[in-house]
Amino acid sequence: STSWLVLLPFLFGKEPPCPIAMNLFVLFVVALSQQAAAFVARPSSAGSFLQTASASGVSMTLERRATTHTKVGSALRGDNPKMAYFGTITVGTPPQDFVVVFDTGSGNLIVPGTECESEACKSHKQYDMVKSKAAKRINCDGSMVTDQADEITITFGTGKVTGQCIQDKICIGSACSTGAFISSLDESSNPFDSFTFDGVLGLALPMMAQSNMFSVMSRMQGETLLRQPLFSVFLSESDHEGSEVTFGAIKHEHMASDLFWVNVSGTAGYWEVLIEDVTIGGKRQNICKDCRVAVDTGTSQLAGPSEVVGQLTSALNVKENCDNYDSLPELGFIVGGRVLTMEKEHYVDKARGSCSMALMSLDIPPPTGPIFIFGIPFLQKYYTVYDPVNSRVGFAVAKHQGSTPSVLLSATDLDRPARGGSFLAAAAARK
Repeated sequence: STSWLVLLPFLFGKEPPCPIAMNLFVLFVVALSQQAAAFVARPSSAGSFLQTASASGVSMTLERRATTHTKVGSALRGDNPKMAYFGTITVGTPPQDFVVVFDTGSGNLIVPGTECESEACKSHKQYDMVKSKAAKRINCDGSMVTDQADEITITFGTGKVTGQCIQDKICIGSACSTGAFISSLDESSNPFDSFTFDGVLGLALPMMAQSNMFSVMSRMQGETLLRQPLFSVFLSESDHEGSEVTFGAIKHEHMASDLFWVNVSGTAGYWEVLIEDVTIGGKRQNICKDCRVAVDTGTSQLAGPSEVVGQLTSALNVKENCDNYDSLPELGFIVGGRVLTMEKEHYVDKARGSCSMALMSLDIPPPTGPIFIFGIPFLQKYYTVYDPVNSRVGFAVAKHQGSTPSVLLSATDLDRPARGGSFLAAAAARK
C-alpha cells in the first residue's frame, strides 16, 4: 500500500479563516538551537532587546534529525522517515527551556503552561509563570490588564489550544527581548500529545501575530538593531553540513545562484507568492494559473490543490514498484519569472522498494486559495530570505557540500510544449 505522510495542522497566529484552519497541515518543524550573537537594550512599544546584534547578523545552528512518527488521520504510524529541525529557546527569569518549531507559517510563540492539566501539556515542558521574576499577565491583543485578563482559543483541523497571554523575557540563543506569548491552559490530545516538541515560535508576517509584542520580527524591526530587518533559512541535506537561521543578514556562502525577490501576494500573513505555471521536464503544463504558494519552514512536505495534484500524479505516473524512478523528470514551479525545480528525491517517497507521490492534496477555496505549501524538501534545495519590511521573499539555489547545484532557469528559457506534447497530454493518452 502507498505510504502517505499526512501533515498535521498547527496554526498559531490570530485564528485564521476556517478553510485555512481546517486544511493547512503541519507535521515537522524547524527550530533554533542556542548559538547567537548579542543584542542591547532600547525601549519601544514592541518590546526591548537586551543586547546588540553583530554586523553579520544573528546566526543560529539548527539540529537536523530523522523521525518516523507520522499522523494518518488519527492513527500514529512509523513509515517513511523525514527530516525535521529542532532547537531550544528560553522563556522567563531564570530561564526555562523549551524545544520549539521556528515556523514561518504561524505568528506567535506558544508553549504549555503549568496550569494546563491535559496530558498533551504534561507530556512536555511547561512554563511556570510563578518562577519568573519578569512575568506578568496581559490581554491577548497586547494591551495591559485593567480588570480581568482575557484568554484565547485557537481551533484547527484536529484539535485546539486555549491559553492565556503573558509578557516575559524571551531568548533565542543569547538574543533576548521582553515580548508576549501564549501559555496554554488546555491542549487537545490529538495531535499535541504525540508531538516531540514543546511549542512553536511563529515567524510569519507580523499581521498574523496577536500584536507587535507577540512578533519576533516586529520587535527586531522596531528596535532597528539588525543591519537588515530580515531573516534567512538554510537547511542541510545531510549530516555533513550544518543548518542555520540568520537574523539580519543574507549568507552568500549558502547561495549557488543569484538571489531573486518575489513580492508576497496575500494579506493573511503567510509568506505566500504567486505561481505562474507548473512545469514537468522543463515543459509548461498550463495549469494552476495564478495559484499561490506559502513557503513554510514548519511543514515537512509539499502540498497543493487536489485537482492539480491529481493532474501531476497522473502525468508523472510514479510506479509503486519504483520501476520508472530513475527516469522521473524534474517538477518545476514558475515563480517570479524563474523556474524553481524539484527532483524526484523531493517529490517522491521511496522506502523499502515502494514509491509514491510525496505531494499532498490541500484544498482551500478562493479567494484564499488555491494554494501550494513548500515545506522542508523545497527549503533543502533553496535558500530563502524573508523581508517583512518590503513584504517579499528571496530565493536562491542552495549550495550544499559535495553536490552539484542545479541551474536556476528563467521562465523565458523554457521550450513551450507543442500542442498535445505536454506530460499532461501524454498522461491523458495513456488512459
